[in-house]
Amino acid sequence: MYLLTIRDGLQTRHIGPYRTPQEAAAQLDQLLPGSGDRAHWQIHELEAPLPVAAVSVNAVTASRPASVAAA
Repeated sequence: MYLLTIRDGLQTRHIGPYRTPQEAAAQLDQLLPGSGDRAHWQIHELEAPLPVAAVSVNAVTASRPASVAAA
């Protein structure tokens, strides 16, 4: 899956998801004329989420700061 990001000044738009980068590019061709001259764009590939069983409780608590883990 792919996500289209368009930054135009202080505004950032995230559009998608798309199945292919070609679909995102086709949408980009429609959206860019309405954006400013200095608009920047990027097509991001989304990562598949990890299954819940793959994340252990110890890994989550090990990534927390000691002050939060002790609470």
